[in-house]
Amino acid sequence: MKHTESTENYLKTILILSERNGYVRSIDIVRELSFSKPSVSAAMKSFREKDYINVDDDGKITLTPSGLKIAEEVYERYLILSAALIALGVDEETAFEDSCRLEHSLSEKSFDKIKRHFENQKTPSSHSRDIDVVLL
Repeated sequence: MKHTESTENYLKTILILSERNGYVRSIDIVRELSFSKPSVSAAMKSFREKDYINVDDDGKITLTPSGLKIAEEVYERYLILSAALIALGVDEETAFEDSCRLEHSLSEKSFDKIKRHFENQKTPSSHSRDIDVVLL
């Protein structure tokens, strides 16, 4: 199932923030993405209804299994595409920005070929889930 770019960006952001901070609140998403509070609030309501997230009594947001699956898939695309572009000589800032756009529009077939190519090259990636990444 194809998801909107906005949905993928929100869920990826929740994943990254939860790994960085240990928890996520709506205000963290507002700050990270520079979106308005009402926009984030509306998105979180929609994601609860779609069973992508849970929100506890303290306002902490966690990804459900379905939300986590989407977030991990798009984040993997971002990391691999960033690493591939950097390996090709693209500067990091441009690679991060381009990867953020490409992660949503590249076909599964093309992405799999790129992924396999760079896995076969055994190109070490300097980008892992442990580091902060540039979003949007």
